[in-house]
Amino acid sequence: MTTQAADTTVRASVMVDAPIDRAFTVFTKEMGTWWPSTHHILQGELAEMVFEPRVGGNIYDRATDGTESRWARVLAYDPPNRLVFSWDISNQFQIEGDPEKASQVEVMFTAEGPGRTRVVLEHSKLDAHGEGWEQHRDMVGNQDGWQLGLEAFAKAAEAQS
Repeated sequence: MTTQAADTTVRASVMVDAPIDRAFTVFTKEMGTWWPSTHHILQGELAEMVFEPRVGGNIYDRATDGTESRWARVLAYDPPNRLVFSWDISNQFQIEGDPEKASQVEVMFTAEGPGRTRVVLEHSKLDAHGEGWEQHRDMVGNQDGWQLGLEAFAKAAEAQS
């Protein structure tokens, strides 16, 4: 697992002992099985995370009381190789309504054999969040950011293979 914060992009990668199709499915359609439950911006308790598997779809959290937080838009969806989604979360960790102030997350999947997949994540355009974007970068780029998420994702994908 590697993570790097440089300029306006955070990069992270992980090797997953799972076939590429399985890794892609767990990352997308089964996102709620691995995403850290404490990493959401809902007011209430997280009940589920939904990934709508298509360009123009959303990624959103639903609370136990039924309220929803749509925090990303699916910008590219090319199973099992690549996906791109917006990061519609402001520096204050609130929903960002202006698409011009959103950063972007690209995730690439590469088969390293029949049962092994390299996953590379690039969270870019962090400066689009405006003043204070460096703190945003540092939060998603630290041990409790994308690294924590990718490690949890790898364990979930490997457990289900």
